[in-house]
Amino acid sequence: MHSGPIRATLRLPLTLLDAGKAPFGREVPSAAALLSPPAFQDELSWERAGSAMKVTVERAQLLKSLGHVHRVVERRNTIPILGNVLVRAENARLSLRATDLDLEVTETLAAETATAGSTTVPAHMFYDIVRKLPDGSQIVLESDGERAVLAIRAGRSKFTLQTLPESDFPDLAAGEMTHAFGVPAKDIKSLIDRTQFAISTEETRYYLNGIYLHAGGNAKQPTLRAVATDGHRLAQVDLPQPAGAAEMPGVIVPRKTVGEVQRLIEDNDSEIRIELSQGKIRFTLGQVVLTSKLIDGTFPDYGRVIPQNNDKELVVDKADFAAAVDRVSTISSERGRAVKLALAPGKLVLSVTNPDSGSATEELEVEYAADALDIGFNSRYLLDIAAQIEGEVAVLRLADPGSPTLIQDRDNRNALYVLMPMRV
Repeated sequence: MHSGPIRATLRLPLTLLDAGKAPFGREVPSAAALLSPPAFQDELSWERAGSAMKVTVERAQLLKSLGHVHRVVERRNTIPILGNVLVRAENARLSLRATDLDLEVTETLAAETATAGSTTVPAHMFYDIVRKLPDGSQIVLESDGERAVLAIRAGRSKFTLQTLPESDFPDLAAGEMTHAFGVPAKDIKSLIDRTQFAISTEETRYYLNGIYLHAGGNAKQPTLRAVATDGHRLAQVDLPQPAGAAEMPGVIVPRKTVGEVQRLIEDNDSEIRIELSQGKIRFTLGQVVLTSKLIDGTFPDYGRVIPQNNDKELVVDKADFAAAVDRVSTISSERGRAVKLALAPGKLVLSVTNPDSGSATEELEVEYAADALDIGFNSRYLLDIAAQIEGEVAVLRLADPGSPTLIQDRDNRNALYVLMPMRV
């Protein structure tokens, strides 16, 4: 295969080339016509170089959009086209699209389109070039349709990037969206922020590698519920159920998709539209559209592990508790990370013992009136949960040293956390 457009010339007298005529007035066939039929010639030109394009865009807008889109692209790809971003200019708009075959992000921004067209260029290199160009510059993107390159110009800087044709770029067709609803972006961000930490990274239990999004609550208080668990801890967060979500199927949104949605929202206060189809989910926020495959699996019946009858209640200042756990865990080993909680009426003693380095203890005044109890937890898991509690006071409901503990914010009961104990 040739890497560039095929060119050839016939060795004819200069006067005949200029005139385009053979003796006796007959047309001289072109070299391309001699080498291939017209249909193949057109296809070959498209495959080699793509279409001509010229568009001008403001650097800050392009950088922001590329920042959203290029993150989807993996640094190492065995399929070259997946390392590229699709660039399309038309109707005073520039659209950028990237995919890893499981997740696709498209963003559209305003631009001055002199010649409509499209091509694909290496995503990370394109982003790095734009990032290093001067603030406030106008960037011109131009392709002549003949050579497989895109020229990037800004002021006195000029770059050329090799391109691949748009026809090679995969389309993550979403199919018909059967359910749709809108949610304030800040609410979705809160939902993700408070559950994402509990997503499992264990690939063998792939059905736990995401957030389970579904309709929850009851007839009086219907909710949109997000649940994540890795088998050691569980996070459940509810939002008031938006119109259109009541009949939605339960879906598992992959970890990478969750992270990208979280980053796209940033501090956006507008509404995010969520659409579902068989096997896919789409998030639309302003000019950004993120489409993702869903995890094809069955999320476990998490309700069975949420304690209902834990009768020992510990009420503690969240900041003091988190700081004490952090201090005593300094001495724990990386592998162990166990912190012991010794509970007695009005008092909590946290302790860590490491045979290789020493020990640490700290005492806190707490609200606790039940029987004395010693229980151990992974200190990092405790700190992760404490970080999700927005209020000043945390409530822990315990049963015994071998049973899961329920943790909630005293002033906000729309979120709950379950943590399995450790032997200490």
